[in-house]
Amino acid sequence: MEKLKHYRKTIQDMLLKRSRIKLAHGDIETQVIFDKERDHYQIVHVGWERDRFVYGCAIHMDIKNGKIWLQWNSTEDDLAAELVAAGIPKDDIVLGLQAPEFRKFTDYAVG
Repeated sequence: MEKLKHYRKTIQDMLLKRSRIKLAHGDIETQVIFDKERDHYQIVHVGWERDRFVYGCAIHMDIKNGKIWLQWNSTEDDLAAELVAAGIPKDDIVLGLQAPEFRKFTDYAVG
């Protein structure tokens, strides 16, 4: 249970830190979404840039079966490396955004 608490706190801290960064263009809100009961965590951007509506998920992480799944990352940051630096073992990190057949070639868990 302590491991799960550590994983949740680490993910939440990472996303909250990023949510404070204001986007340079447009009137775009950064929303941090934590579904703590089902262990889904996201950063979503929503708003307007001139006459264009902007909506998109920037980061999506889940915790499934005791592992952190990186489902989506549209940032330039290496989130997996940040998780490792926060004390999370590589075998508890799954690059869900990688095709399953290629995960075995990474340093991380396959699923």
